[in-house]
Amino acid sequence: MSHERHRASRDASPRKPYTRKNHAMRSGRDHLSRRLSAGDPLSEQLPARRIPVGVSSSSVFPLPVEDCFRLADHIGYDGVEIMVSVDKTSRDVKTLAAFSTEYRQPILSLHAPTLFLLQHVWGWDPWNKVEKTLQMAVDLACPTVVVHPPFRWQGSYAKEFVQGVAALEAEYGVQIAVENMYPWRLGVREAMIYLPDHDPTDEGYANVTVDLSHAATAGDDALAMIDRLGDRLAHVHMCDGSGSTTKDEHLPPGEGNQPCAEVLRRLSNRGWSGSIVLEVSTRGRRGPTAREDILRQCLMFTRSHLGHQLEADEG
Repeated sequence: MSHERHRASRDASPRKPYTRKNHAMRSGRDHLSRRLSAGDPLSEQLPARRIPVGVSSSSVFPLPVEDCFRLADHIGYDGVEIMVSVDKTSRDVKTLAAFSTEYRQPILSLHAPTLFLLQHVWGWDPWNKVEKTLQMAVDLACPTVVVHPPFRWQGSYAKEFVQGVAALEAEYGVQIAVENMYPWRLGVREAMIYLPDHDPTDEGYANVTVDLSHAATAGDDALAMIDRLGDRLAHVHMCDGSGSTTKDEHLPPGEGNQPCAEVLRRLSNRGWSGSIVLEVSTRGRRGPTAREDILRQCLMFTRSHLGHQLEADEG
């Protein structure tokens, strides 16, 4: 790939600060207080589309990728998201296609290896990582690739990212859904490590992923983000968070204070065309069936608020 075609002239703009005063927790508390003061109402369920519900392979970590397909089939999910990672299976198109067929689980999305701990996967060139993931998506007939915003130290990749994403979407015909992130905490200050920003909703991306745990950690209002995006919302990572810690918690929906239920109801009612993927942490849960029980609980919660049970009642 010639990276020259991603370069576009940019108007001079003020340099974004490296840090700012820590306001995420305060902001998150303010959003929660306003929502609760209104009674935290839930929309009436009038589903206009049956939105598919998948589960991310990161939700079964450290189990291998095949266990994600197996559990998704056993519990009754509609598909899976594969986190491209150090696990060679996650990068093997033939094996993934075979698992998809064997377990009757379509691959709804791929997550490019753009996490901080995966920077060495497929070498150090970030555009190469994105493009390799896009080629996998084409080969697997997968409609969506999730990527994180660039780190500010990634030089031209960060400066050219918005234009580069648009160019690659046009070239490959696959949605590149840029995911919201959060500042890193440095005591009383927050490090602004993502460019153009940790919140992609104000940039010119055609497709965006909203992750509710990331919104909680950042102190962002997930409902406002989703309403602001409109048709540019391509993908949702369903999970929860308390907003009271510096950790990215990825709690099962309903175990934090994020508006998980209302997000699901609004998307279902408007006939949203994307897919919901459960991206929750199941590590450290005790008991032989703990992971399966959590993923089953997550699916029941999500389907309930998407109104899937209403279809069953009508049938």
